[in-house]
Amino acid sequence: MNKYTLTIEEFACWGCKTCEVACQQEFNPVEAANGIKYLSVWPDGPRLMNGKLDFIWRVNVCKHCEDPPCVPACPEQAIRKREDGIVVLDDEKCTGCQLCINQCPYDAIRFDDEKKTAAKCNLCYHRVDQGLYPACADNICLAHCIYFGDPAEIEQKILEKRKARGGWGEIIPKAIMFSRE
Repeated sequence: MNKYTLTIEEFACWGCKTCEVACQQEFNPVEAANGIKYLSVWPDGPRLMNGKLDFIWRVNVCKHCEDPPCVPACPEQAIRKREDGIVVLDDEKCTGCQLCINQCPYDAIRFDDEKKTAAKCNLCYHRVDQGLYPACADNICLAHCIYFGDPAEIEQKILEKRKARGGWGEIIPKAIMFSRE
């Protein structure tokens, strides 16, 4: 089975929030008054960096960790990591104990006050299982900075794009990898 990665190159993000809207349209997670979001985009900056003002858009979504700390934290086994690397939360099994929320180092799991369960990105596994991309990565990003698929292929695409753009100098780290083989 293929291993999947969701990579968001934050340094190329324009902050258009189309990924956030695509997620909302797929799952309508903000229908509740509490505003649960599986993916969120927010501005970070401006801040002084290497003597210059810098600004970046940040994207928060489940990283589908290699060794997800939320999985063993759940006493009901409501969270599991699939063979393809996707970390899935089954809200039917979730009792709302919130132990997974406390264990997530990325603050990517929320508590849904209406359902009384945890909520997180399941990487649109229902789409992936049909050969489709997750909603946020389905060619909706205006900056073309969201990638889904094989980690090696994604890294090569990003390097090629950076080379074509002339690079971004020393301040640009590697893309943020959300799940990796």
